[in-house]
Amino acid sequence: MGNVGLLFVGAVLFINGLLLLGKVDAQSGAVFNLFVGALQVLTPTYLIFTSGGDPKKILAASGIYLFGFTYLYVGIGLLAGLDTTGVGYYSLFVAISALGYSYVNFRLLKDYPFGVIWLYWALLWFLFFLLLGLKLDHLTSYTGWITAIEGWVTGAIPAGLLLSGYWKHPTETAIALGVFGVLMFVGLWPLTRQSPQPTRAAPPASSAGTPPSPDQK
Repeated sequence: MGNVGLLFVGAVLFINGLLLLGKVDAQSGAVFNLFVGALQVLTPTYLIFTSGGDPKKILAASGIYLFGFTYLYVGIGLLAGLDTTGVGYYSLFVAISALGYSYVNFRLLKDYPFGVIWLYWALLWFLFFLLLGLKLDHLTSYTGWITAIEGWVTGAIPAGLLLSGYWKHPTETAIALGVFGVLMFVGLWPLTRQSPQPTRAAPPASSAGTPPSPDQK
């Protein structure tokens, strides 16, 4: 169940990246955020209720709420035309929390690939904070490309491999993800850099991803 949710997380990240790049209409993107947000609230609720009180299963499912509420917040904000400051500062909360979940995946769950993926998400949500909370509009293109690419690298591709049984070699996968992440975050900066503009309302878009519960892999 968690892997199916991860697939649609990849989709919403891709859509929101295109939204930031001006390729998707805000209202149509909002509807999809609401769909995925609802899914990512129902999924952890089901996983927790069926966990049998297992602390590790509850811990793994708990992080999904962070992002389910992000999508709902974004979707409602886009439809209602709300200022993005609230989503931006909530993204800072998620970014900091994601560092904790990364540590948990590395140390407690021994899930090294998702330890790296949580770092991807921490950096992405920190970009949302800078863009939407602090209104650093010159980061729009950079954040849009990072979001769209992470939709595939941290969502759609891992979900496809997990669902088909090809998610193997965790140490090598974690190293490959780490190397690709550094190249992506560093390499895209000079290619998408924009001159800072006077502060104005940032385009209302952000999203993040959620990992599958270990027992769903």
